Amino acid sequence: MTITLTGHLCFDTLHLPHEEGSSARQFGGIVYSIAALAALTEESDMIVPVVGVGEADQEQFTAWLDRFPQVKTDGVYSFKGPTNDVHLFYGDAGARIECSKHIAKPIPLDKIMPFLNADGILVNMISGFDITLETLDAIRMETREKGTPVYLDAHSLTLGIDHEFRRFRRPVVDWRRWCFMIDTVQLSEDEAAGLAPEKYSEQDFIHQALSLMVRNLIITRGVRGATLLEQHNKKITRHEIPGHKLTDSPDPTGCGDVFGAAFLVEYLASGSALKAADLANKVAAYHTTYSGTENLLHARESVQNLFPV
Repeated sequence: MTITLTGHLCFDTLHLPHEEGSSARQFGGIVYSIAALAALTEESDMIVPVVGVGEADQEQFTAWLDRFPQVKTDGVYSFKGPTNDVHLFYGDAGARIECSKHIAKPIPLDKIMPFLNADGILVNMISGFDITLETLDAIRMETREKGTPVYLDAHSLTLGIDHEFRRFRRPVVDWRRWCFMIDTVQLSEDEAAGLAPEKYSEQDFIHQALSLMVRNLIITRGVRGATLLEQHNKKITRHEIPGHKLTDSPDPTGCGDVFGAAFLVEYLASGSALKAADLANKVAAYHTTYSGTENLLHARESVQNLFPV
């Protein structure tokens, strides 16, 4: 199995409620997807991240990647200037303010094209500016005849940025082009509600999105689980995937990234979107029990122990 993924790297600093100070600055963004893919695949598989890193951080990032034997680093490139610096301020009841400084330029198409001969492609819009719509169009065209599943995690596509580097929800005028003929599209409830300028109800949004030849539409709901809409031969099947609350103080950072990675691995292995959504939900629930990526290395065995068949 070969999986190519692309999205922006960043450094995360977490500011949690009822805790003095902040967490240590650590790699964030696309690293959650990479770590989850590495944890859930075999050493004989290949994971190819296409991602840029600021020159000053290249050695540190390369050393981080070297822990994963199935990660091929040919798609990693450096650029002048700093790596994106993200501060996440969490409040009570899941409220979050995100500030993001030094967002990198979009990942160029010529960096991605050499690695599209894969079993699956994961596009994770970590910053919302990770690739251009034209680059996604080219990926779509290159993979269409091969039938390669493209997984789009819309993530920060719905976020703008103000003069103080704070992210804010804003609609995407050309959202239909982003979703058109994408095998699987993932959004959170807030992202689904804020994506379209028309301000559709969730049910109307689902109808509109699935009319764009999306095969699987996933709406994640945090501790309440996720909704999977499968479309085969114009027949739509809705699955409600139950949530799993494993801690009273969950850390949601990276959970969507982990969900998408886990889904794609199982989807490519079994061909079942339902099995994939179930696994993804369990891995994401496990991920809420700690911060960072370190424990993701044990995700497979931990999920098997937490959720025995």
